[in-house]
Amino acid sequence: MLEPFLIALQFLTRFPVRTGERSARAVGRSMLYYPLVGLLLGLALAALGASMRAAAPGVAAAVILAFWVFATGALHLDGLADSADAWIGGFGDRQRTLEIMRDPRCGAVAVAVVAVVLIMKFAALEALLERHALTAVATAPVLGRTVLPLLFLTTRYVRPGGIGSTLADQLPRNAAIVVVIGCALATAVANIWMLAAAALTFVLLRAMMVNRIGGTTGDAAGAMVELVETAALVAASLTE
Repeated sequence: MLEPFLIALQFLTRFPVRTGERSARAVGRSMLYYPLVGLLLGLALAALGASMRAAAPGVAAAVILAFWVFATGALHLDGLADSADAWIGGFGDRQRTLEIMRDPRCGAVAVAVVAVVLIMKFAALEALLERHALTAVATAPVLGRTVLPLLFLTTRYVRPGGIGSTLADQLPRNAAIVVVIGCALATAVANIWMLAAAALTFVLLRAMMVNRIGGTTGDAAGAMVELVETAALVAASLTE
């Protein structure tokens, strides 16, 4: 139980965590703990927000967003950047899209998309902090990481090899279904509009992935995390 959680924490954050030799089974089971890692991250963000009540909301939002990016090592932003370049530069061609996602270089489209997403997150955080809606701040990272086991449960992983392939092959399906449903119910209690926004974003992005490349990749999954978090935050800022 502890090993898969530590693997998830090490993979999804830059917190100083050490793990021993990883078995494929433990790597697959680690995805069950992704929402828990999201909760820990969300609580850290909310605690940071609470500690900055005296600061201007814009300043607090900037600090929280900076911590969010660095605490995760910009892992999912990297996937968003690669996916943005690939979706535009791939011109609808599956193989070309996959090739561009492999390229570590970022084009103008990637930079623009990442900038827009960060601006939207900042604006939503600022609005939420003005209303002291810290529960919504804590909920967004949970939703962003809950969609990952859901994506791997419902979507073929199209790039062989690597950690993504291991996750797809070794994910315990029944346990993952329980985790996803449990997280969905919990977040519905916290903010039903955030859950609705996350669900709609998931459905639309998954349909795009299946239509373009026949499934998902690690980069596409990372892009989904960022866009689901953003949609959830914006929904909360409009409804809280």
